[in-house]
Amino acid sequence: MHYPNSDRIKNNPSPENPVAETLLSSSILEAFPDAVAVVNQQGVIIQINSQTESMFGYTRDELIGQRVEVLVPEQQRTPHTGHRDRFHQQAKIRRMGSGLDLYASRRDGSEFPVEISLSPISTGDSTMVLSVIRDISDRKRVEEELRRANDELERRKGRELREAQNRLALIIDSSQDAIIGKNLDGIITHWNQGAEQMYGYSAQEMIGRHISTIGPCDRKDEIDAILTRIRHGQRVEYFESIRVTKDNKKLNVSLSVSPIIDQDGRVVGASTIARNITAQKKIEDQLRQSQKMEAVGRLAGGVAHDFNNLLGIVTACSELLSSRVDAEGREYIDNIHEAAKRGAALTRQLLAFSRRQPANTQLLDLNDRLKEVSKLLRPLMGDDVEVVLLPRSSSAIVEADAGQLDQIVVNLAVNARDAMPKGGKLAIETGVFDFDESFAREHPSMGAGRYVMLAISDNGLGMDDSTQARIFEPFFTTKEIGKGTGLGLATVYGIVKQSGGHIWVYSELGHGTTFKIYLPSAEKKLDSAAEKREDALPPRREGVTVLLAEDDVTMRRLTRKMLEQHGYTVIESEDGKDALDAIARSNARVDLTLTDVVMKGMTGPELVLHLIESYPQMRVVYMSGYTGELVSQQGVDTSIRLLEKPFTRASLLQTLDAALSS
Repeated sequence: MHYPNSDRIKNNPSPENPVAETLLSSSILEAFPDAVAVVNQQGVIIQINSQTESMFGYTRDELIGQRVEVLVPEQQRTPHTGHRDRFHQQAKIRRMGSGLDLYASRRDGSEFPVEISLSPISTGDSTMVLSVIRDISDRKRVEEELRRANDELERRKGRELREAQNRLALIIDSSQDAIIGKNLDGIITHWNQGAEQMYGYSAQEMIGRHISTIGPCDRKDEIDAILTRIRHGQRVEYFESIRVTKDNKKLNVSLSVSPIIDQDGRVVGASTIARNITAQKKIEDQLRQSQKMEAVGRLAGGVAHDFNNLLGIVTACSELLSSRVDAEGREYIDNIHEAAKRGAALTRQLLAFSRRQPANTQLLDLNDRLKEVSKLLRPLMGDDVEVVLLPRSSSAIVEADAGQLDQIVVNLAVNARDAMPKGGKLAIETGVFDFDESFAREHPSMGAGRYVMLAISDNGLGMDDSTQARIFEPFFTTKEIGKGTGLGLATVYGIVKQSGGHIWVYSELGHGTTFKIYLPSAEKKLDSAAEKREDALPPRREGVTVLLAEDDVTMRRLTRKMLEQHGYTVIESEDGKDALDAIARSNARVDLTLTDVVMKGMTGPELVLHLIESYPQMRVVYMSGYTGELVSQQGVDTSIRLLEKPFTRASLLQTLDAALSS
């Protein structure tokens, strides 16, 4: 049954949360083996996968915009609305098989039994619910037939009993789930075709063997506990565990184990129904990892923002003091300045991980760039490590920050060198690949299209699974104390994601490691730009008035000092409102506004909007230690000049001079 058009509700806009955006992508949803519907807080369906269309008989266009109750049997729709509202009040994950007897309704009105898991996903100001719907008609049918067969076994003898057993065998063997019979000692007595397909063993191989054959070595107590419950006539329903196939692969399975009772009421064995949920668990793990990395990224970005403000004060003070001390004192000043620069480099790594570091993107050929970087790598790697470049295509054009690409290669090369203490081989490979929708479904985070691959491989020590799972976390390192910050691979991860790319690692202990990075292809000509000398000061600017708005008092005074020493007239203010009052008092013409992005009360962009009508020719320069605030939160035109904290006197004066000259 479906509602008339007048009842349709418009979709919510796409959420801004990167995790929610990833979750709503078709590549993620299509990876689920079951039907998936994403529902907003008002109960409106905003996304489905193709399995939902097949299961319910609706098209995607017919379902998106409808209330989710269209999939609920008609007599249950009113109470379902109340259940949904209460769920949003105390939203938490509800797994499959929570003991609820649930039914769904197809388009033709037919009803069928289902299991449903609910996962709340926060989008900032609201909550969406990811509903995974599994048709358990086969399971219900099997369970019902098993009950009927047990009843029939009690009533009939001879021919009727044999016929019932044959029908039961056909039902069991037709199921795609693994159905296994065993006695109270755990010895397998029945093994259906679904079990053969799932575990790789034939019935002849398994009948007569103990059920622990397919259990991991560390799960023996679990199997014994299940058999104990069965001996007491208890059921074990929808239990998730690990089982091992014939070729030693581990599977995530959902188990239901029921006691088999003879006609005298005695428990004589157990029947197990197992479903392979490995693919679903993999998607859930990817989602959890993505959420964790996003949270750590936000924390790292916030720390870097505050630290950059402190470093800006240190840098400015050291530069202002350098001309006032003797040669001996200048050495100490230089040490302070150098330490501040190293601190700034550390915060840039944190910002790169959190994807808030501004990137100076340009079109470049990755093959050409690697030729230059390799000149640095060969002495860095040492004489006992062979460095090999393997370009698989004539060109590999990407749009990225050249310095950040160098940082990726150097960081990965340094890690590779540490993994080859006795020497070895470092191979750097590039190539251009076209990926279709089929590939995108197997790699849920990627979309179809053309990519440039950068692969960096070594034949060193390799990594185990537990290490691989954490290598991109900031401050995680396997090196000795004092020999690594744990930011190298976290920085690589952040740069790749900021550049719109994807990264995977392949490694085994004793067999080396390969990092594969895929960046969107940008098949255009490269533009070259001359680099400026960082320490060159522009001409003095006498008679030019600058409105300075900065809420950090120390940073504000130091910035004013540097500007006034270069000839500028400075109107100083502590925030946006104070800036407007200061201009009103001075009645001066403002040539340029230099403002922090985020200030209490009125932000920098809001201040500029107030001033632009009175001073249409006024130039604007923003400054911030946390550039993500500028781009993602304040909605500022990215063409306006941005001065990144901490800044030197040269970069401050050069930025203002360029703005006034434009």
